[in-house]
Amino acid sequence: MFMRNDINKLKQDLSIKTNLLNHDLTLKTRWGVFSPRAIDDGTILLMKYVQVNETDKCLDLGCGYGPIGLAVAKSCPKGEVHLVDKDFVAVELSNINAKLNHIDNAKAYLSDAFLSVQKDLYFDQIISNVPAKVGREQLSIILYDAFDALKPGGKITFVTINGLRHFIKDNFKSVFGNYKKLKQGQKYTVSQAIKK
Repeated sequence: MFMRNDINKLKQDLSIKTNLLNHDLTLKTRWGVFSPRAIDDGTILLMKYVQVNETDKCLDLGCGYGPIGLAVAKSCPKGEVHLVDKDFVAVELSNINAKLNHIDNAKAYLSDAFLSVQKDLYFDQIISNVPAKVGREQLSIILYDAFDALKPGGKITFVTINGLRHFIKDNFKSVFGNYKKLKQGQKYTVSQAIKK
């Protein structure tokens, strides 16, 4: 347990310097958000297999403090990126980090999965580091909503813990009619499906 005189220091933002998709980023984080000390291994693996066109419109689902969505935004300077999370601190940090890194084609906002995402927005890509404890019901909602939100030919790319890889494979096939395993590492699997 920390002592009272540690608390003011603990309340200060942390800072991470990283390189994702060949872009240097400085990211402010805070205790209480996912992986505040460093970019987590799942995200690092995912970013090795994400390919973005410069005009893509993308959605970072469950953005946290923004490492995925902001790196993607730097890779699609003529496109746009929506970052959504149900945690208001994560959304606040993502918007702070967009400003900090001079990214003006990314916007973070509160949304429980697709609930607050406009229904007439259609994305080229939906990308997510899916929480391990998301639950089958919520994951089913997410996948059908993702299918509806993608343009024809649009891609969904998830990284999950290996324990969820068969579930993701079965559900990508069920909803999208296809599935591709991009990479299986020691702990995480990167999976993709395309809206035909």
